[in-house]
Amino acid sequence: MKKKKTKRMSRVERIKKQRRKKRLLIFAFFLSFCVFVVSLFLIWNWFQDNRKIDQLVKETSETVKKTEKKDSEKTELVNPPEEDQPDDYWDYIKMDLLEVDFNELLQKNSDTVGWIEVKGTNINYPVVQTTDNSYYLSHAFDKTQNDAGWVFMDYRNDATNFDQNTIIYAHSRYNQTMFGSLKNILTSSWYNNKNNYIIRMSTPTENTMWQVFSVYTIEAESYYITTNFSTTESYQEFLNTMKSRSEVNFSATVNTNDKVLTLSTCQDNFGHRVVMHAKLIKREAR
Repeated sequence: MKKKKTKRMSRVERIKKQRRKKRLLIFAFFLSFCVFVVSLFLIWNWFQDNRKIDQLVKETSETVKKTEKKDSEKTELVNPPEEDQPDDYWDYIKMDLLEVDFNELLQKNSDTVGWIEVKGTNINYPVVQTTDNSYYLSHAFDKTQNDAGWVFMDYRNDATNFDQNTIIYAHSRYNQTMFGSLKNILTSSWYNNKNNYIIRMSTPTENTMWQVFSVYTIEAESYYITTNFSTTESYQEFLNTMKSRSEVNFSATVNTNDKVLTLSTCQDNFGHRVVMHAKLIKREAR
C-alpha cells in the first residue's frame, strides 16, 4: 500500500512539474513577443525620426542662402599670436567666412541663433537656443517631437556677444546626422588634414571663424561646460586644462583674451563625451 501511494504521488508531481514548465514556456514566449513588438516599435520610431530630420536638413540646405564671404574693411582679426610663433592661425585667417541669410530660418523657428559648419564632418546646420538645455534634446528644428533632437546652444550663453565659453550640443546619431559625425575628429583621416581645424559660424549679427585647439573624449562632467569665470586666473587654468586634454597636438595657443567655442556630444551609452574646443580668430559684423 505504501509503495502505491508513493507511485501515485510521484505521478502527481510529474503532472505539476509539466504544468509549471508549460506555464513558464508560455510566459517566456509572451515576454519574447512583447520584447519583439517593443523593439519593432523603437526601430520604426528611429527610422521615422531620421526620415523627418533628413527632410528638415534637406529643406534648410536647399532653401537657405549661404555665401562664402571675402574679407572686407569690417573684418576683424581676433587676438592674433606673435608672427614668429609656429601657429597655423596665419593660414586659417586667409579662409573665407560663411554668411547665412537668416530671414527664412527665423520665420520657421524664432529660436534660431546661428548656423554652424565644422570642417571634415557632416555638421552644417542651423543652431537654436531656448530657455533650457532639454527641449531640443527631443524636438526638431520645426519644434515637432523627435528623439533625434537638434543642434542647440547652451541656454546660459549670450548668442550675440559670446561668452568666454560658448557651448553647442546635439545628439550623436548613428546615421551621422546632428553631431553623429563629431566622432570623426578622433580619426586619423580627420586630424591628418589641417584644413579641418576650422569651425565657421554665422549669426544674424556677425560671421565668425574659430580655430580648433583641443579634441578629446571624457566622462560626463560640468567643468568643460563652464560658461564664464570669475577671475582671469581661473579662466587661464580652464584654458590650460582644456588644451592639455587634447588627443591631437594642435599648433593653436590660447590665453585669456580668447573666446572659446565648445562642441559636445555623447560618445556612447555609458556617459562618455566627445568634446571639441576652438578659439575665435576672425569675425565680421553684418
